Amino acid sequence: MPNRRTINQARYIFTAGKQLRRHIFSSVARLESASAGGCPDLSMAQFNLLSAVHAAGEITGGELAGLLGVSPPSVSVMVDRMVERGLLVRERSSSDRRKVVLRLSEKAAAHCSRIEEQVLAGFVDLVQEVGPETAEKWVEVLQQVERVLARRSSEKKREGSS
Repeated sequence: MPNRRTINQARYIFTAGKQLRRHIFSSVARLESASAGGCPDLSMAQFNLLSAVHAAGEITGGELAGLLGVSPPSVSVMVDRMVERGLLVRERSSSDRRKVVLRLSEKAAAHCSRIEEQVLAGFVDLVQEVGPETAEKWVEVLQQVERVLARRSSEKKREGSS
């Protein structure tokens, strides 16, 4: 059983993470409403999906589900809607014609790039405001978190293949 200090630290990190997520989501929502020719009415889940496809360039539905930590049927429903809206394109993989891959439409790719630039600008402002020493500590903590999560993910994959 974790001690009280660990529980309080976890609670604080969780709460601060939610605040940061709300801040990002409200920034994205403001950008959505202000952008002409963008992708209006995107939920955060849809935006996360588009961002994941944008980062991958080309990805299968199963890979996308794994990346987002949701079931393949859940991704399939969301992908269907986004294909209908002209945000995603389904096509045969150029490297393996048996595979169907997803990629962003030109409209969605341009929109994601604009949103990511604006969100990054918001983070630059935040980093400047907290100062370089605090920002460096933040980077170190997040790098450690990434290592722990990568190790856990690797362990889960090994357990799943056994």
